[in-house]
Amino acid sequence: MAVRRIADEPAFILHNYPFSESSLILEVFTRGHGRVVLLAKGAKKPTSNFRPVLLPLQPLRLSWSVGGGEGEVHALKGAEWVGGHVMPVGDALLSGLYLNELLMRLLARDDPHPTLFDLYAGVVRVLGGGEHGDTLEPVLRAFELLLLRHIGLLPALDAETASLMPLSPDAAYVLVADGLRRASPEDRVALAGRDWLALQKALDGDEIYVAALRACAPVAAELKAQLRALLQYHCGAPLRTRQLLMDLQSL
Repeated sequence: MAVRRIADEPAFILHNYPFSESSLILEVFTRGHGRVVLLAKGAKKPTSNFRPVLLPLQPLRLSWSVGGGEGEVHALKGAEWVGGHVMPVGDALLSGLYLNELLMRLLARDDPHPTLFDLYAGVVRVLGGGEHGDTLEPVLRAFELLLLRHIGLLPALDAETASLMPLSPDAAYVLVADGLRRASPEDRVALAGRDWLALQKALDGDEIYVAALRACAPVAAELKAQLRALLQYHCGAPLRTRQLLMDLQSL
């Protein structure tokens, strides 16, 4: 197979694994090629040019070669830090690692999602922007909604999924693995129909992330458990970052 080179591709490191004493396997989210796997030879050496650059939640431009019998793992040839913000810390860092794990679990390899990449890059900029206060939860809920919608796993939020009946603004509904249904007395969290309708309107409008963020802000707490349950259903195994956060909160 002929070898071709991908050059200066916008990318973020989602995760890395040790490959040998000196090399790393990188899970990377790129704008034009989706999620790809790269071998960074010698990246663990103190003298490697890759060592200070290959960090999560940092905007990069990567170059790699494709072909030559490497299969799904491609050889990293160049990495440049684009700059623009500092590494998130504290809750923002954990939130960014959580989003990275979601992308690794839910995105197929070599399947481009340029719009989702741009949304993710915007969220990472927010996470690296310093103090967040009460804004962090709406930011995460908006991205979770948009991620699910972008990959086709979010049901319509203006109708009951099973019956396709329009929502009643004053009735309560809950989002579960099977879709959106009317809430029962046993449901701990639910949203009024008018809130779900507002979220659907935001997802259908212009400037979709800003609109989703505004719609999520007043209902972020109620959305959290419902979106996390739906994401957990589609991810399968428990998310490691969620367990880490719970462990830290219990200390």
